[in-house]
Amino acid sequence: MGLGSALITAMSGLRANQAALSIVSSNVANAQTPGYITQSVNQIEVTTGDTGASVLVTGVNRQLNQYVQSQLRTQTAGGAYADQMASVLTQLQSIYGAPGSAGSLETAFSNLTTAVQSLSTTSGSSSSQISALTAAQAMAQQLNSTTQGIQTLRTNAEQDLNISVGQANAAMSQIAKLNTQLQGMSATDPTAATLMDQRDQAINQLSQLMDIRVSTTGNNQTSVYTSNGVELVGAQASQLTFNSKGTLNANSQWNSNPALSSAGTIICTLANGAKVDMIATNSISSGQIAADVTLRDKTLVQAQAQVDQLAASMSSALSDKTTAGTAVTGPPAGFSLDVSNVLPGNTISLTYTDTATNTQHQVSIVNVTDPAALPLQNLPNANPKQIGINFSGGMASIVTQLNVALGSSNLQFANPSGSTLTVTDNGTSTATVNAASVTKTASSLANGNLQLPLFTDGNALYTGAITVNGSQQTGLAGRITVNAALLTDPSKFTTYNTSPVTNAGDTSRPDYLYSQMTAGTFTYSPQTGLGTTASPFKGTLSGYMQQFLSQQANASSSATQLQQGQDVVVSALQQKMNSTSGVNIDTEMSNLISIQNTYAANAHVMSVVQTMMTSLMQVQL
Repeated sequence: MGLGSALITAMSGLRANQAALSIVSSNVANAQTPGYITQSVNQIEVTTGDTGASVLVTGVNRQLNQYVQSQLRTQTAGGAYADQMASVLTQLQSIYGAPGSAGSLETAFSNLTTAVQSLSTTSGSSSSQISALTAAQAMAQQLNSTTQGIQTLRTNAEQDLNISVGQANAAMSQIAKLNTQLQGMSATDPTAATLMDQRDQAINQLSQLMDIRVSTTGNNQTSVYTSNGVELVGAQASQLTFNSKGTLNANSQWNSNPALSSAGTIICTLANGAKVDMIATNSISSGQIAADVTLRDKTLVQAQAQVDQLAASMSSALSDKTTAGTAVTGPPAGFSLDVSNVLPGNTISLTYTDTATNTQHQVSIVNVTDPAALPLQNLPNANPKQIGINFSGGMASIVTQLNVALGSSNLQFANPSGSTLTVTDNGTSTATVNAASVTKTASSLANGNLQLPLFTDGNALYTGAITVNGSQQTGLAGRITVNAALLTDPSKFTTYNTSPVTNAGDTSRPDYLYSQMTAGTFTYSPQTGLGTTASPFKGTLSGYMQQFLSQQANASSSATQLQQGQDVVVSALQQKMNSTSGVNIDTEMSNLISIQNTYAANAHVMSVVQTMMTSLMQVQL
């Protein structure tokens, strides 16, 4: 090896040291840059002659731990989901109000029952009537504001989805753009390393919005999919669209059928033009988008159903009168019912036993006057099973419809006279009618009955009517108000008959109202999240309210605990990512000293070579 080769080798060492110094400088400068991955010089040995070897810098390496990165993205999506759920459920708790506080549902209901009770103890004095009226208005307003709060949260989720879709499109477009720039580049190209950092950062942003799966080819190209395989970024970026419906209300419901949906859906248009409904296919199961969809379409819808059920049950408890059927001794045996003045939504309850299997069945026959709403749909194992019958066509039509609907159950319906309906077995002795009753809604304030339509649906009676647009119960909590006629004449809190006029001091009606509100037992829809279709929840109004408020409080507490646990996991993974792939200043300082020493050594070699060459020249002279 000659002096020339030694000089070349030393110069290659200096160049390698300069490149390494540049990388250390870059690492230190970007120590706090989000998404920056530590780089190191990639250098190889190159022969320079018969003996010795020089060094060649071929690019840089990214010190990336891909396994930790993948885990971090998965947990980031879970963390974003947990954060959003916990935040909104905490807000929901504030809408219900703290237990015992002046602005809570519990307090409003308690004040109403206390005011109704005082009607009895004061023999219905005018001041007590006004107090009861005021308490009833406060209860209605509390239900109104609760609905408004729930629907505001749903509207916020709708708006968040619109924003998130825009952010997802920006991230996907950025990933596709960087894929194009990286195409054909060497993985060790310093420019490629910077572009890959930028691409990883865009993917990280996308992982906050939804759960994703990333695949990278040997050509520096990255494809991004949802967990169930919908391609978000390939050779090109897919495009998400969201048809926001703006402000939502209790009747705004998402449906997989676009013609029936009144809440926005997310459509992914793939590079080949194919379209995928991301909500209908459950293609997004984590991240902020999934949380907003769950809140908008499930969690908050159920919360609305719970307060609607409270409003409906409270209204019906005070206004509905159930009359047991009169036994028909037969044969065939059964019951007769007076079905006059049965309003849309009013029901006939029927219990019968299939004697062949000794199985008891419960049926709720509902007056449905909107033909487009028939037949009624029942959940599997619904108990009671709902059957819709249009009562508007007269008794002959009612009997015909009932015999068609329940004839296979070996029941027989007939109209012996007037508005009387009989239900018996069909003479085969294969069915036993155990009980029958009819429930009607009082329409006037003083009709001789103790029932009082204290609350109304706006200006209309609440009867639970069903139309093609759904049940009257949906959104009732937002529309419920005190009966306008009672506002005009509060004396009807105690006066339930006008001919003869109810005696002064008669507390029969206040006693009845108080009993219904505190001791009456009612059945609640499984759509409230309480009970099941086969065994729905039953209890008092206060018991039901305590049940769903407790359920929501537990859900909020669980969401907060999940959020805290998820935050710990994400933080731990982020720290691990930083320790394995981020910049460690101590390490860089150590590298800097090593580079400094190596640079000085190479410079000294060059100095020695120069001295030797000078000596050689002097000898020649």
